[in-house]
Amino acid sequence: MTQPEPGRSGGAVPARPPRAVTIHDVAREAGVAASTVSRAFTNPQRVNTRTREYVLGVAERLGYRPNPHARALPTGRTRTIALLVPDITNPHFFNLIRGAERQASTAGYTLVLGDTEESPERELRHIERLAPAVDGFLLASSRLSDEQIREVSGRHPVSLANRELEGIPSVVANQYDGSRQIIEHLASLGHRSVAYLSGPRHSWMGQWRWRALADAARQIGLTAARLGPFPPYVTGGAAADAGLGHGATALIAHNDLLAIGVLRRLAERGVAVPDDISVVGYDDIFGADFCSPPLTTLAGPLENAGRTVVDGLLEKLDRVPSRDHPPYRVRLPTHLVIRGSSGPTPRAGGPP
Repeated sequence: MTQPEPGRSGGAVPARPPRAVTIHDVAREAGVAASTVSRAFTNPQRVNTRTREYVLGVAERLGYRPNPHARALPTGRTRTIALLVPDITNPHFFNLIRGAERQASTAGYTLVLGDTEESPERELRHIERLAPAVDGFLLASSRLSDEQIREVSGRHPVSLANRELEGIPSVVANQYDGSRQIIEHLASLGHRSVAYLSGPRHSWMGQWRWRALADAARQIGLTAARLGPFPPYVTGGAAADAGLGHGATALIAHNDLLAIGVLRRLAERGVAVPDDISVVGYDDIFGADFCSPPLTTLAGPLENAGRTVVDGLLEKLDRVPSRDHPPYRVRLPTHLVIRGSSGPTPRAGGPP
């Protein structure tokens, strides 16, 4: 028995999705060469104004949408940039990402996001994989060494957030001034011994914070010790135990996530904060005021940092380097947010 052909009584032919309008469709409809259509979108100064407006009108009527990767062939640009962060789950990066996305969008760029999971090896793999599809990289709290960043910057445009390196655009929150604020605050409460609970070994920001804390403590007359490194997460039990074992009356955590983990562990051990020991963090993340007690922490303009790191990359993309225009380098102000986790030094005997 003869089988019915599709589309006749035996069944309907599935509808084909509409074909995307191509540059050749626009050229044929407008009566111009495809190269003219391409120039109308990518190099408008090389097309007569009337012709360009006519071509763009035809393209809009047909629903033509330029392919950014196709446009990159003549221009070398994809108008896409990549932002790499070491921990996408850390609320510290939320506002930085938001600021970067908004600034990139305003400039007509698409932002793609990558999570390097605190791994310099993974960071390098992201860069290698994304390099053909993006115009440059925003490296936030990069875990790469200085030499690795210079090597990457020699091959691709790079702008840094939470990191400084000579010759490369960068934006940081002023940790030196901010760390001094922390030490002065604790000293005013009578503390004479503090411990810094350090974060990832490869954290440039963590190293800067410790140097700033140590300098400020020495100038004011406090004793400061560096403990760790510890994972920068809320699983901060080991950091809390180390701080208690050291005997400091105030613990300063690498970031708010670690500080919140310290608060949890101290509560489990029956250590009262701030009556027995004070705890201070960095970053003022969302939720820092929700924990018990609310966390004293150093805050910075993170959304502004996100916008600024994009500006640094775009300036590098659009300007030929010269001595007259040194690389973008911005230090943003910080301020201490005082909450319930810091208080006067305990009386003789210290924490249990």
